[in-house]
Amino acid sequence: MRIYICDYESHAGKWIYQGYQKAWSSLGYKVVKCDPGTGPPNPEPNEKYMVMVTDYDISDRNINILENSHKSFLFVQPSRFPEPWAGHPNFTSQQAPQTSKKINQMDNVYPWTFANTSGSDFYPLWDRKINTIPLAFDSISYNPTEVDKYKQFDISFVGGWADNGFDEKRKIMIQTFSAFKDSGLRCGFFINKNLTHQQECDLLANSKMTINIHDAYQRALGTDTNERTFKSLGLNGLMISDTIKQLNDLFPNVRTTLKPFEMVKLAKEILTLPDSEIVNIKETNRENILKNHCYTNRVKSLLDL
Repeated sequence: MRIYICDYESHAGKWIYQGYQKAWSSLGYKVVKCDPGTGPPNPEPNEKYMVMVTDYDISDRNINILENSHKSFLFVQPSRFPEPWAGHPNFTSQQAPQTSKKINQMDNVYPWTFANTSGSDFYPLWDRKINTIPLAFDSISYNPTEVDKYKQFDISFVGGWADNGFDEKRKIMIQTFSAFKDSGLRCGFFINKNLTHQQECDLLANSKMTINIHDAYQRALGTDTNERTFKSLGLNGLMISDTIKQLNDLFPNVRTTLKPFEMVKLAKEILTLPDSEIVNIKETNRENILKNHCYTNRVKSLLDL
């Protein structure tokens, strides 16, 4: 069966949907990529197909693509969000309410999102359950190799501070990484650097441990954790992070704090553990990711909806 999936060229969406594309393909589905904003092309007559797109991709112009599908997995953004982020297109759905109303009548469409939605009032346009499918690790794309120059790092990070309209991520990262400046730890922090896919993979896998940073809205709401969480645990297994409720629920053994200098303290405490304990933590976390938190797991969760 074909599945039509939107294909993003930049930012986090690129890696997320690449992970999904490869996972669907590995499970035997024929993946057809389509452009965000235009949605899937018209399928062949009488074709049995599925669709995996976002609410941004669907309007009254192409809503029949969902209606005629075998199943459609529609990623939805909140239509209501707290200040100061309310109304900004990075955080709230731009889909017309009349389109959402029509989709509500389709039993073959399954709305979902990365975030925990239990008790949330962020989705008033939907009269059905918004399913939570967290992000995951792309175990198909990431194949680390031993690289000696990365083994020198006590702690590593790869990421950027793409402005979401409020410039919050940059400030958080500056505060956090400045705390490590005189820590005595050897830090491999690559921020807004053009590392290749393989370099990123090898850096995270070969350093002693990793650090994870989220955006301000994720810290405030705690409902979703970033893809770096799963990547760092899948490749390295030893990670400290800022405190995010969803992350703490999924991975209760990961040490977290919102205070930069406490992050430094956590890193030092963990790195002084006996080697055997560190190896055990890494193996346990990597096994958990590979068993439960890869994109193939998420595809199976979607199919079970």
